[in-house]
Amino acid sequence: MGWYTNVIRSLGHRPVFATVGRAAVPVDRWLQQKTGGRIMILGRLALPTLLLTTRGRKSGLPRTVPLLYAPDGDNFVVTASNWGQENHPAWSGNLLACKEATVALPGGRQIPVRAALAEGAERDRVWPLVTRVWPAYDTYVERSGRAIRVFVLTPV
Repeated sequence: MGWYTNVIRSLGHRPVFATVGRAAVPVDRWLQQKTGGRIMILGRLALPTLLLTTRGRKSGLPRTVPLLYAPDGDNFVVTASNWGQENHPAWSGNLLACKEATVALPGGRQIPVRAALAEGAERDRVWPLVTRVWPAYDTYVERSGRAIRVFVLTPV
């Protein structure tokens, strides 16, 4: 991990970083999709990043979002932090409605997954995994005033 990753992790606690990050998400998603995962903003920061494609719970259309993740064996652990905003992100509602999704890793590898909302002891176990990747998640909990949803994505 380079010095720049530590700087980014430190900046992640600041509200302005969340504002900039929210603006970068559509650009990051477009870059990753167009280049098969070879080019991404978050990945350049040496943070583990994936593209999660869910099925829209209302539209039924595929919805893709770039996310940081923590590896947990063969599984991927993702948080629905929404940059510390008060509301849960739409993709997390999609996963609650339909557990099947697809993960795309850098380089274009596609993996079908099944999502499980981590609760209780399981959530307590995986939370340190995600905060090791992105310590600002603890700040996002304080800022949002809500329990941030955590999902374990298991390859099927």
